[in-house]
Amino acid sequence: MTQQNHLRGVLLASSACILWGISGVAASTLFINNPHLTAMWLTQVRMISAGLILLVWGRVAGKHPFKIWHHRHAAWTAVSYGLLGLIPVQLCYFEAVRVGNAPIATIIQFLGPFIISIYYFLFKHVTPSRIELIGMIMAFIGTLLIVTHGHLNSLAISPVILFWGGLSAIGVATNTLIPRTILPKYGALTVTGWGLLIAGLFLTLLQPMWRVHLTITWPQLGLLIVIILLGTVAPFLMFARSLSDILPTTASLMDAFEPLAATIFSITFLNVQLTSFDFIGGLLIILAVMALSLNTHKMLHFLRRRRAHSSS
Repeated sequence: MTQQNHLRGVLLASSACILWGISGVAASTLFINNPHLTAMWLTQVRMISAGLILLVWGRVAGKHPFKIWHHRHAAWTAVSYGLLGLIPVQLCYFEAVRVGNAPIATIIQFLGPFIISIYYFLFKHVTPSRIELIGMIMAFIGTLLIVTHGHLNSLAISPVILFWGGLSAIGVATNTLIPRTILPKYGALTVTGWGLLIAGLFLTLLQPMWRVHLTITWPQLGLLIVIILLGTVAPFLMFARSLSDILPTTASLMDAFEPLAATIFSITFLNVQLTSFDFIGGLLIILAVMALSLNTHKMLHFLRRRRAHSSS
């Protein structure tokens, strides 16, 4: 791997995370300018549109996206990925943005990797390392600062924001864990494309989006296109492409750009006011997740060794 390829991978991964952060700001702008717009409707449009684009892209690229339905386990995993992974990570995130703001929603969602660590501890019996424990404490303190602003007897943000943000953080974990067994065989384009489409169609069954009477202006339509193309399709393709140039652990470090981008663009364009507690808490969470990401390859190495030992 040359230095030029490594630099390209870092730029692609960081740019993808910045675009994800911008999509949250674009969604927040839509909710502010169109009070009748719901997170459900926006999630449905985003998922169905992006899912179809990714599947068509995969077919053009010769990925044969329909092969996944020839195997029962893969098909059920794709359905589970859409319903239990993508719905909470996207719908709950947009709900947190709608009732709060993009920076806080993104920072709370950023706690997802620690839920993954808890999962591995409880179900895979992988004991957290010292750096993971320090990271969890930092993330807890950071979250506490954001939620209470230093006043432990009261909440500084609405419990509704904390609820939806917490569910989106759980969604980050399920979104990461569920599809990992089928991604190597079927590819990210196929798995994510079907996951998005299934999730969007399922939400449409619950609440048909054509029954929602909305008046969308041209600027709002532009923001919607930004969310679909620049906030979903483009960053996914860029992040997936980056993994051929850099390690997944390196790519995961670039996730820190998402809450940073959401914060910078919200302050610049939406005049969102954040306190020093929000900044300090957000920084602690970002540093904690970066420390956790640096330690991820050690955990994966341990799991591979244990799996090889148990099969011998």
